[in-house]
Amino acid sequence: MDKIDRFVGEHSFLNNFHKSTLYFRGKKYPTVEHAYQSHKSSEPEVQEIIRCASDPMEAKKLGRSITLPQDWDTMKVSLMKELLTAKFENPLLRELLKSTGDRELVHDNRFNDRFWGVCRGSGENWLGRLLEEVRAAALEDEG
Repeated sequence: MDKIDRFVGEHSFLNNFHKSTLYFRGKKYPTVEHAYQSHKSSEPEVQEIIRCASDPMEAKKLGRSITLPQDWDTMKVSLMKELLTAKFENPLLRELLKSTGDRELVHDNRFNDRFWGVCRGSGENWLGRLLEEVRAAALEDEG
């Protein structure tokens, strides 16, 4: 089976840094990364600072400075799935996701993220797996 292992160029829409407005829990976010990083905090003021960050890299940087909630490891995957579901409610992005067919989606990276992706051949690839789940749901809705 063919796979998509780089979320750049024609497949940049799969990347959490891709500019794609989404609405989540009553707020508008410029990227999934902004929304994900802001929800590392339970403090509304901190969430707002991250939501309004100038770009996704700045949101990520701010998110790294937060003391994570005790249950973060048990909630981060379900949060990401909710965010990806919200992102792909956009009809254009939804069609692009569906156009990947049954190809395996692998978040290959060079920044050592072995939880959300794969680096140097090893990793859990949670981002890719969740994208495939969201795609399957979109394809099921179609049929």
